[in-house]
Amino acid sequence: MPKLNSDGNIIIFQISLVILILIILFTYNLKNSYLTTTVLNNKTEFIGVNMKGKFTSLNYERFSEITFPSDYYEESFKLIKNIGMNHVRYVFYWEAYERNPELFINELEKVASTADRLGLNIIYDNHQFHTSSWFDQRGTGFPSLLIDPTKYSYDSSNGNITNLYINNWWTNWWNDNIKGPNDEHGWILQANFLKTVVKLLDTHPSTLGYEILNEPTINVTSQWPKVGKYYRFMADQLREHTNKTIVLDMTIPIKFSDINLNMTSSNMAVIIPTNHKNLVFKISLYGLPDINKFQKRKLDLLTDVSHTANIPLYIGEWNDITREEIANSGKSNINITASDLLQNASDSFVNEFKHMDLWGWAFWNWNYVNTPPQNFNLIKVIDGKIIPTKYYEILRNSMNKYYSNSEN
Repeated sequence: MPKLNSDGNIIIFQISLVILILIILFTYNLKNSYLTTTVLNNKTEFIGVNMKGKFTSLNYERFSEITFPSDYYEESFKLIKNIGMNHVRYVFYWEAYERNPELFINELEKVASTADRLGLNIIYDNHQFHTSSWFDQRGTGFPSLLIDPTKYSYDSSNGNITNLYINNWWTNWWNDNIKGPNDEHGWILQANFLKTVVKLLDTHPSTLGYEILNEPTINVTSQWPKVGKYYRFMADQLREHTNKTIVLDMTIPIKFSDINLNMTSSNMAVIIPTNHKNLVFKISLYGLPDINKFQKRKLDLLTDVSHTANIPLYIGEWNDITREEIANSGKSNINITASDLLQNASDSFVNEFKHMDLWGWAFWNWNYVNTPPQNFNLIKVIDGKIIPTKYYEILRNSMNKYYSNSEN
């Protein structure tokens, strides 16, 4: 074979060098596409929305007449990225897993693989709302295998009795006295469920982390240290299988006048384990703190908890709602007709968040099922097609106004 002259060798070397650089860049972008982040003041901030699915919730049972779009995750993730967001807090329910593990797992895998390809960061939120559907038909969360029917009546129509059952159940939960059908401890059963999720999702580059339990309920001050013990147990269990973010939630209710709770930041801060490795503190905000005095006091309290415990703050749910008191109950419901999110309110929220020292934030909510009030819906589904609502445009405008000059 004839030898190449020096010019030929140089050309071959240059071509090889270009190819090598392209391979390195492609590999780097593929590996790090999910870390498309917003950088403010030299720190990463995760900005996004909450999202519900089909088989990972009980939507498919309760709203079987609503068509689930075949391209739900593909199109939704594109729409989310199109307004400059990099993050989804994906809501799932243990109760839904127990209903149909195969469909649940398949959907989670679809979420993760789509997010990998499109470059979104996902927090997987083990959600509960009103504890369980056992206690309240609107609720979802803990599976019925943890609820002894001889102790707790199913879906009582008497609100006071139902509240008594729920409070009693949570008291037993914090004492680790809730048992499964084979006398297994509830904490261990939940840890095993979460480890199933972690083992499925942890190798996906889009997986940002896992949330132990959305907004657990406490009744008295003495339960805060028990929440801390529970969080420590769960975090240690998960750390055996992941180095990714572990999200801890604020407790509910937030009642400043309740002497049984003695709502102070030092009391609440004991829920945070002393081992802070990869922990984040999630809170919710459903009103403008510069207008709503309660929301301002709540935000100040929870921010102080974050500072006291020295872990990052994550506003994992936010929106603007109006509440109305329920007579003689000490509780309130969302007023679905009065609640709304206007552009100036959205701007105020986003501007406030931008100037706070946050790990991230997520708007509530993205769901193929329309849920009142209307400002809880960033999309609607018509004939199987995803249509952004005016609230999507409002959020887009706020993002453009306050984050368009950020490094993405």
